[in-house]
Amino acid sequence: METSLRLKTSFLSSPKPSRSSLSRLRLATPTLAMAAHSSVSASLLSADPRRRDEVLSASLASVSNCLSETHLDQTVPGLRSKTRGKVRDVYEGDNYLVLVTTDRQSAFDRVLASIPFKGQVLNETSLWWFDKTRHITPNAVISSPDRNVTIAKRCSVFPVEFVVRGFVTGSTDTSLWTVYNEGVRNYCGNALPEGMVKNQKLPTNILTPTTKAVDHDVPVTPHEVCFSFTFEVFFYIFYIKIFGHGQIIEMGLMTKDEYDEVSQKALDLFAFGQKVALEHGLLLVDTKYEFGKATDGTVMLIDEVHTPDSSRYWIANSYEERFSSGLEPENVDKEFLRLWFKNNCNPYQDKVLPEAPVELVCELAWRYIFLFETITHSKFELPGSEEPIHETISRNVKEAILHI
Repeated sequence: METSLRLKTSFLSSPKPSRSSLSRLRLATPTLAMAAHSSVSASLLSADPRRRDEVLSASLASVSNCLSETHLDQTVPGLRSKTRGKVRDVYEGDNYLVLVTTDRQSAFDRVLASIPFKGQVLNETSLWWFDKTRHITPNAVISSPDRNVTIAKRCSVFPVEFVVRGFVTGSTDTSLWTVYNEGVRNYCGNALPEGMVKNQKLPTNILTPTTKAVDHDVPVTPHEVCFSFTFEVFFYIFYIKIFGHGQIIEMGLMTKDEYDEVSQKALDLFAFGQKVALEHGLLLVDTKYEFGKATDGTVMLIDEVHTPDSSRYWIANSYEERFSSGLEPENVDKEFLRLWFKNNCNPYQDKVLPEAPVELVCELAWRYIFLFETITHSKFELPGSEEPIHETISRNVKEAILHI
């Protein structure tokens, strides 16, 4: 269930923040973030205080103009069949898809808030990586007529997410550290050595594909991916998921040749991503990829690549020291916002969630932009127009599809 971000905070009464409101935001943000046990050091995210202030100010002014919902099927002729994902809205054209990346922030299988500029960050991050990885695999991108929009080739999507991991970490039921800590030493067909500890680097990157069962991702092995899918298997998937196990038998979602090709592409993409990230001071810890097949049989990379939503990043230069000291790695992610909700409500069961503090909303906007600029070595372009985002997107998409 999505909750609206109502603007009750006193310093949001005017569209442009004053010096005093920005000062209060600057002071409040680190305090709330630390109270939520964020592991990012203040010095890391404040290395360029002028840039940080610029982004916080822009975020504060844009909280009321976030892109939370889209309705392009009503404003752009030729688009139909809207599919609403956690973050992306997807519209069908004749032989293409229009993917709109919104500012929705999801966790706990629901939307928590809308984060200024998030959709633009995710879309532009993916486009940067799509361009940099063409030597590894073709992708489905046709064009990007708007900061939040990608027009992509229509393809047959493989119903498997290819999760690649370089470290033993995580806290969810299916995370590698959780299952390892419970004694599992063969996970999704990968033999794991004894004696590993949380956040330790794996001897080699591993692939842990998942597929959807009911409403959750379920880990599978390569053999399970390639076997025939039956009603009995579906029931077994459901049964195993209920009882907390990740081993699923024989599902038949891809042929062996398809799986071999895609899995190699996923591992190559991850190795390349790790190399680039390290050159820019980051560790790419884990990520997920999705692939599809075009009408001519070409396997293509789709959806998103190495974004803050699909990937976990740690700060490289402090990892070894913190790991040796038993401390959590420095990271740049949304965990502090998740922790705030866990500490202030039951996000899985409460029908209505409390509003996310605007200080945390703006802090997360800064972290997304910080990560984009660190990865790409380019300056994120803050939107200057006060035109409602949806109107701008509608106009840009209308123009773009005339030329497809």
